[in-house]
Amino acid sequence: MTALGNVKLKPGDTIGILGGGQLGRMLAMAAARLGLKCQVFSPDPDSPAFDVVLNATCAEYADVEALELFANDVDVITYEFENVPAATAMVLAARRPVLPAQKILETTQDRLIEKNFVKRLGIDTADFADVSSVETLQSAIARIALPAVIKTRRFGYDGKGQAIVREGDDPSRIWEELGTKSAILEAFVPFEREISVIAARSADGHVECYDVTENEHRDHILKFSRVPAAISDELAGQARAVAERIAHALDYVGVLAVELFVVAGNGGPRVLVNEIAPRVHNSGHWTLDGASISQFEQHIRAIAGWPLGKPVRHGQVTMTNLIGDDILDYEQWLTVPGATVHLYGKGAPRPGRKMGHVTEVTPANSK
Repeated sequence: MTALGNVKLKPGDTIGILGGGQLGRMLAMAAARLGLKCQVFSPDPDSPAFDVVLNATCAEYADVEALELFANDVDVITYEFENVPAATAMVLAARRPVLPAQKILETTQDRLIEKNFVKRLGIDTADFADVSSVETLQSAIARIALPAVIKTRRFGYDGKGQAIVREGDDPSRIWEELGTKSAILEAFVPFEREISVIAARSADGHVECYDVTENEHRDHILKFSRVPAAISDELAGQARAVAERIAHALDYVGVLAVELFVVAGNGGPRVLVNEIAPRVHNSGHWTLDGASISQFEQHIRAIAGWPLGKPVRHGQVTMTNLIGDDILDYEQWLTVPGATVHLYGKGAPRPGRKMGHVTEVTPANSK
């Protein structure tokens, strides 16, 4: 077994993965190619990651006995989602290395703590304010102005747990509908485009960033990722530098995504940090087929204590998410020359559910 804080796996060792969705599935598949085993822990018996591993634990995250048995069977633990309960992380971290570390979850699980962390690094974000009542919401609106976006401080993703506040809206109604006691109000950002940087950091501090990705959302859910982003080399360099600074400040081990806005400025376009995702990320799925090493393999290398790879992009890449009933057209995608289809093995489609994705790569030397 691996000593706490000193991870160096060898082929045949076992990685524990918290969460059994498509990210856990793709992490396990990447690990298998490197000769590493995975065991997945998830409370959902229909977890698609269960299909690709020999051993799985189906139990609640609060089940201490199941967590202890799981920890005994693995050498290092990682996760596919950032909302790992604090108690779960504590139980596991006392027994095995958990990477990225528990303290990183404490920063990124709470939007206010995350925003303050980014601000302390001297990195720009949208203006924001802590909101804990109708009265503080009204004060925040008076300072930040409208339109603005109100978000729950915890447990929001794909547009859930947030709402746009516009002139004429009733703050009392908005606060009641949000259904929380802790939120953050952010200034609405008139962005030119949304981008993200997928970065990997090893325990010795080495960082590798992928080319900047440009993202297009539909109904708050990522629909398309295109690489390279249609921005200048200088701005792309700034975005990568921001991601690298965040990774170092967190003493991060593994892959993280930094989501940013490109906004107009007096001296030209600049970037604002929107969110940090301490895990492999949907906007990095293009790396499976569009780069020499995927974000999933890079993450496995980092948490295993192995050298990171130098990612080389194969050309212009477009990743299309198959959301809900999009999956019903999977056969059509199978006939598209150059397209690679990834289906996640989930059950029945429903609106907003990510069922798979398709990657299209145009080689740099093609006409």
